[in-house]
Amino acid sequence: MTRPFLIDTDTASDDAVALIMALRAPDVEVKAITIVSGNVTVEQGTRNALVTLELCGAGHIPVYAGADRPLLREPERAEWFHGADGMGNQYYPEPQGKVAPGHAVDALIETIKANPGITLVTLGPLTNIGLAVARAPEIVPLVSRCVVMGGTAWAVGNVTPAAEFNIWQDPEAARMAFRSGLPIEMVGWELCRFDAGLTLAEMDHVRSLNTRPAHFTLDCNRSALEAVFVQSGALSLELPDPVAMATAIDPSICARKSRHAVDIETQSELTRGMTVIDQLDNAGDERNRPHWRPVLERANVTVCWEIDVLRWKQMLYEALAVD
Repeated sequence: MTRPFLIDTDTASDDAVALIMALRAPDVEVKAITIVSGNVTVEQGTRNALVTLELCGAGHIPVYAGADRPLLREPERAEWFHGADGMGNQYYPEPQGKVAPGHAVDALIETIKANPGITLVTLGPLTNIGLAVARAPEIVPLVSRCVVMGGTAWAVGNVTPAAEFNIWQDPEAARMAFRSGLPIEMVGWELCRFDAGLTLAEMDHVRSLNTRPAHFTLDCNRSALEAVFVQSGALSLELPDPVAMATAIDPSICARKSRHAVDIETQSELTRGMTVIDQLDNAGDERNRPHWRPVLERANVTVCWEIDVLRWKQMLYEALAVD
């Protein structure tokens, strides 16, 4: 029996690899893919998703274009990281597939209502999600899991010192999603770093699989590999969206997790988009009430603190070994 997945993404290089993992998972049925402004424009993200689906022979899955900008902010892009086309400057040929009619927010609402118990996986800014839960709050209890690639549990950001790109891009929408009651599992950016990144030898192993998805994975992430080295000096391929997708497919990939009150900073430019985690449950401690009255008084998010690195990489290899 397959599990229904709904994936919201700003498709660039690591998002594409995450899509491959979902499409290759034998017990997952991707019902729809919705596109949001983020790494690239909605138009480019839609094109990149269609290219990836075509590679995997999954052109029947509908792709819907969604919000083309954050709720209140000017859109920012990450071409410096992913390349001008979001795919390592590979400039893949125009896909044969076309964007599905209708708006991504409507598709999110309709797909969730048609598939109670669905797993929602978000790989980009949460603009589409914030709009969907605001328009149709009745969808919230119909989602069994909402796996969010976003934020950082350790307050080390990849776009500012305090914030991860997806949350920073549209913090107001992220706050709406986090406060909505969705069963959010936060898989932060930092979980793809250090031992979780692919070493040069591991990238050679991926290339040796000699399948189209394996070559595609390394080629479309060429700019990302270079950007990681410039940003941190690491000679490794860090893949945050595939790590989140691995956790969505197999929850045991998250080796250590706990539930906390988590909110999003929207006012400060210094810490805009910071995922503020009440790790010590100060909100629930009456002794702290005279000093701090939190907005969120109950745990609303499951935070993944650590992943099973060996299992995550094995899942990636298994997905890429299928041509």
